[in-house]
Amino acid sequence: MRRPICGSLLLVGVCLLTGTGAWAQQNPDAQNQSPVSADLAITYTTEMGKLATANGGTFWLQGGGADAAVNFWEGFGIAANFTGGLASNVAPGVNLNQVEFTAGPRYTHQVWTGHSGKTDQRRLQLFGQGLFGGVHAFGGVFPGISGVTATAGSFALNTGGGMNLYLSRSLGVRLLEADYVRTWLPNNGSNSQNDMRLSFGIAYHIGKH
Repeated sequence: MRRPICGSLLLVGVCLLTGTGAWAQQNPDAQNQSPVSADLAITYTTEMGKLATANGGTFWLQGGGADAAVNFWEGFGIAANFTGGLASNVAPGVNLNQVEFTAGPRYTHQVWTGHSGKTDQRRLQLFGQGLFGGVHAFGGVFPGISGVTATAGSFALNTGGGMNLYLSRSLGVRLLEADYVRTWLPNNGSNSQNDMRLSFGIAYHIGKH
């Protein structure tokens, strides 16, 4: 499952960004004529999980992510996100690695455009999203009907939002993204997870502001 997830991320990202870039090159004035635009982010990501034990201790996955979004009309568009992370010794001698790919609708709203004047390209975006896909976990311990395995996969739900601060027409930073992540990996308990994910990183914009 890991290779199909990575392949899907690359395919979606290439299609979104290449298509938008080619469209802009063929239409020199497109940035001023059309609402279509794209945002790409590369982030450091940390995700808090909870152990399915009596004391219910928590642990943090550390990793990174990438997402691409295309805005089609009035801030409404679609987004695709890929995240990978790992945690060591979540239990004595037990590690956890996982990768997740999700896609779905996103709404982006521009709340600040800097000072008046053509030379100031700063702006602040807020976005909210609901993404759906799958998660693949490996290098851990997952109890199942047929016994304990080192790998597992399940459906994944990712809802939340964040903010991008662009310092120029194209380049900016993702100040914060906070998401609720729901998965259904076997854990000898409820067989579900309710995680909190935080992300920070670099953002790049193509198209109209």
